[in-house]
Amino acid sequence: MKTLRQTRHFQLPPQTDLKCLKINEQPITQINFDQNIKKIKSIQNLQDIFVPETEYWKKYYEMPDFCYEWCNGKLEEKPMADFASFQMYLWFINLLDQYLKTFNEGSLVGLEIGFRLSGGFGTSIRKPDLALIHQSNPVQMDKQDRSYHGCFDMCIEFLSDSTIEEIRRDTVIKKIEYEQSGVKEYFILDRNHYETAFYRLNNSGIYKPIESDNHSVIQSSVLSNFQFRLDDLYGLPPDSKLRNDRMYNHYFQKDVSRAIEEATIRAEKEKQRAEKEKQRAEKEKQRADEAIEREKKLLHELELLKHK
Repeated sequence: MKTLRQTRHFQLPPQTDLKCLKINEQPITQINFDQNIKKIKSIQNLQDIFVPETEYWKKYYEMPDFCYEWCNGKLEEKPMADFASFQMYLWFINLLDQYLKTFNEGSLVGLEIGFRLSGGFGTSIRKPDLALIHQSNPVQMDKQDRSYHGCFDMCIEFLSDSTIEEIRRDTVIKKIEYEQSGVKEYFILDRNHYETAFYRLNNSGIYKPIESDNHSVIQSSVLSNFQFRLDDLYGLPPDSKLRNDRMYNHYFQKDVSRAIEEATIRAEKEKQRAEKEKQRAEKEKQRADEAIEREKKLLHELELLKHK
C-alpha cells in the first residue's frame, strides 16, 4: 500500500546496466545509450522492464520515487492506496500494536520492508503492507536491516483495487506465493468488504480460510490471544471504546498498568510532599511554642524586677 505518489519524472537509477534490462521480455541489444534511452522513455514506467534479481536489489529495491516489488524478473509497482484503506490500516496496526505491547509475542514490520520468497511459482520479492515476525521465529530483524532475511509469520495486504490486475495480485498471486513460502497467516483487508479474506496454513502447508465464529470474530493462531470483530474492522471504533470492550480491553492492559504505575508514583510523591508539609508545620508549631514560653519567662522576670 503506497500512501503517496510523487510526480513522475522518469529517471533510471544511476549507473544502470542496460545489458541487464529487457523491454516486453526482449533484451536491449544496442549498447548505444542515446538509442536505448529512447526505447526506455517510451514506456510510462519500469513495470514492463525485466531485470535480474541482483540488479533489483542493487538498483530498484530502494528506488526513491517508486516502490517496486519483483516477481520472476519483472518489476511490479506497489499500487496507490486511498484514504479509506489508510484509515483501516491505521486502526488495524494500532490494534496489533496495543496487543503486542501487552503480550509481547512478536514484532510488526512495515514501511516497504521486503522479503524474498521462492516456491513452485518461481522467485519473488514482496513488500507486505504489514507483516509480523513472531518471537519464536528463528530469524529476527536487526535495527539497521532494510530487508527481512527470513519468512514472515503473518502478512497483511490492504487490497489494491484500481485494476483487475492489482486485485488478482493480492487475492491470487500473493496468496500462492505466501502459501508456498510458509507464511502462516495471510490477511487480505478490503475496505469495501468484497475481497476481505483470512487464510491459515494447515498441517499440509495449504491455505485454508479462517472462518469467523457466530459473532463474526476472526481469531489468529499465530498470535494466541489476538482476535477482532469484522464489524469493527469496518466501523473502526476508537481506543476509548475498545478499552471498555470485553473483546479488546486486555489489549490495553499495559496502558492500564502504566497508568496505575504513574498514578501510584504521583500518589507517593504527593504523600511525601504532604509528610514534608506536616513536618514543616510541626517544626513551625514547635518554634512558636518555644517563642511563647520565652515570652512568658521574660514577662515573669520583668514582674520580679518590679517588686524588688
